[in-house]
Amino acid sequence: MSTEEDEAAEKRYRSDLPGPLGLLDTFLARLEAVILGLGVLLMATNTIANVIGRFVLGQSIFFSGEINRILIIMITFAGIGYAARHGRHIRMSAIYDIFPVITRKILMITIALITSAAMFFLLYFSVLYIIDLQSKGRVLPALGFPIWTIYLWVPLGFGITGIQYFLTAIKNLREKDVYLSTAMVDGYSDTETEV
Repeated sequence: MSTEEDEAAEKRYRSDLPGPLGLLDTFLARLEAVILGLGVLLMATNTIANVIGRFVLGQSIFFSGEINRILIIMITFAGIGYAARHGRHIRMSAIYDIFPVITRKILMITIALITSAAMFFLLYFSVLYIIDLQSKGRVLPALGFPIWTIYLWVPLGFGITGIQYFLTAIKNLREKDVYLSTAMVDGYSDTETEV
């Protein structure tokens, strides 16, 4: 990779929020990338190994389905934070787009704060759900460990997403432009450049 590509890659993980908020934002960006990358690689490896085992060796990996179930939960709930960070959530913006910048900014701050509160509300109820599952003592049939452990990704994902939306509200309070996330300025372009 060239120096320019290295700098561009590093910039994706660097926050321009001040002090501890910037450190938190940078840490969450790296954490999301590791969880998503590792999850996808593990799922692909597990699935390929199971297919080879089934069709070449005639023996399927008996716990492969449970591993993929865990990884799907992990990828899904890490992915909601990643989507929030990159302004990739579905949004209905027909009415929003007709407003002047100041109104859009107020709406974006309100939306970000309400969404952040909703994520923390869901985090609370996901913890209650995990506590309920833990009290029942159920285990995964093939792997044999408690079912509640596979759902630990749910509150983590809601927490990261709630923080991300809260940081988006702060970014909009501090900056002149309207931000969909801490890294994504509101607007449209003819070509998609971000991956």
